[in-house]
Amino acid sequence: MAEVLFYHLTESTLEKTLPTLLEKSIGRGWRAVVQAGSEERRDALDQHLWLYRDDSFLPHGPDHEAHAAEQPVILTAGPANPNGAQIRFLVDGASPPPLDGYERAVFLFDGNDEGQLEGARGHWKALKGGGHEVTYWQQAPDGRWERKA
Repeated sequence: MAEVLFYHLTESTLEKTLPTLLEKSIGRGWRAVVQAGSEERRDALDQHLWLYRDDSFLPHGPDHEAHAAEQPVILTAGPANPNGAQIRFLVDGASPPPLDGYERAVFLFDGNDEGQLEGARGHWKALKGGGHEVTYWQQAPDGRWERKA
């Protein structure tokens, strides 16, 4: 069973948080797949990851481009895992595929978006009921993560 983490964004945006989490994943030697809620959002995240910081390079690519299997980070709007990722990030209300085969899954959801909050609650119940180890993390006012459940 995958370890499943729910990150409730209250102090920063997905665009600020996701690159740091991806860098940490790559630092662990993991491949990652990021599943967005739509192809348009996938493409926007692709552009953002190229430009998010001048002094950093985060190797990645969208799932529809050639050589996706070779990328350490894949961006998708679907259930595939073309690069054999160990960690799956689910953003913007994306619905998870079966999480068997992943070491970790991370749901990042916007605390100001009622639809994302409701979706996260539903995924929490389903995954916890399915036997996954599930934890809930919320940002403190200083931006650090605090485990709440």
